[in-house]
Amino acid sequence: MEMVRWEPFESLNRIQSRINDLFDETFGRPRLTQPATNLWYPAVDILESKDAYLIRAELPGMKKDDFNVEIKDGTLTLSGERKFEEPANGVEYHRVERVSGRFTRSFYLPQTVKQDGIKAVYRDGILEIHVPKADEARPRQISVSVN
Repeated sequence: MEMVRWEPFESLNRIQSRINDLFDETFGRPRLTQPATNLWYPAVDILESKDAYLIRAELPGMKKDDFNVEIKDGTLTLSGERKFEEPANGVEYHRVERVSGRFTRSFYLPQTVKQDGIKAVYRDGILEIHVPKADEARPRQISVSVN
């Protein structure tokens, strides 16, 4: 069984982002001084080996306390918040492109994983979540006898 991520509005957000980019390129916006507080989702890669799944999420500039990883009812959820950085006194933004705000990413896990063996490591802005497969889910070699 493969892992399927659940993102109910991802396609709509992607379309809206493309339309906004088109308007920005066409009409230009010389000054953008409001913080970008739209919905955002960290980019995620999902890899699979014979022994485990690996989920990698980009969370640059975030601290460990800024996000949370939990598993409930077979769903792995990554959530958190990237806070808007206020400029120093006497300094103003000319353009704000980095998005801030809350996010949630959810992934349905197959029943053939060891939920108690899931481990997460955060290093250099990348969160790696290792999800081991149960022994019965791992491929095994079957010997064939010849009569």
